[in-house]
Amino acid sequence: MRFFVELSYRGEPFHGWQIQPGDISVQEVIEKALSTIARCHVPITGAGRTDAGVNARRMIAHFDYHTVPPPSMLKAFDSLCGRDIAIHSIRRVKDDAHARFDATSRTYRYFATTRKNPFARELAWKAPTTLDFEAMNEAARLIIGRRDFTSFSKLHTDVKTNICDLREARWHRDGDEGAWYFEITADRFLRNMVRAVVGTLVDVGRHKMRPADILDILDRRDRCAAGTSMPAGSLFLWDVTYPDSIYIPDIATRE
Repeated sequence: MRFFVELSYRGEPFHGWQIQPGDISVQEVIEKALSTIARCHVPITGAGRTDAGVNARRMIAHFDYHTVPPPSMLKAFDSLCGRDIAIHSIRRVKDDAHARFDATSRTYRYFATTRKNPFARELAWKAPTTLDFEAMNEAARLIIGRRDFTSFSKLHTDVKTNICDLREARWHRDGDEGAWYFEITADRFLRNMVRAVVGTLVDVGRHKMRPADILDILDRRDRCAAGTSMPAGSLFLWDVTYPDSIYIPDIATRE
């Protein structure tokens, strides 16, 4: 039987989601925990591959198991993953459901603050007080749609296309004075894409370029044309959505 596991994690201790030689990853920790409980190797597949240092409020991964996990298994699973990863639920899905390919949208948030905040210094980028968020939102509106985002992608990746359907891109005030977050939603994202988009918008906010210049950056399909990548620690994978039809009703184990 196939299951979706919902989890969250703090990205700072890990070298990204994907297993890699010599470095600790989120996927490796979760697979080891699940395999310890199952007493055999249980591979997992995530909805995406977050980069080193990137956080996840809601990540989905799938794995196959011979029975519906009881609450005691969920508790043990969560405990074995350590303090930087939280396991929230395990849900039965159709046997051909896929955490990556069946996702209908992914949402990221990038947090920033124009005020010094010692409690948020690792999770929110310290922005200059003069940053023009209105101009940044004007530029963000221009990149919404189905487009080639090569200019915002890490070079030499193994994807077959750099076309993404970007559905939302906007800076929002985040309650407290000086607190902001950028929310971006698309069907898929390229490696390093969100941090490159944010870095380019920041250049607009600093009046280093005009909002309309972002269209020229897209047309050039050249990573060197876009802004610098922003620090990873302020970026969160915020949500991943799926069609309701892939879930098996009433078969779930929750915290």
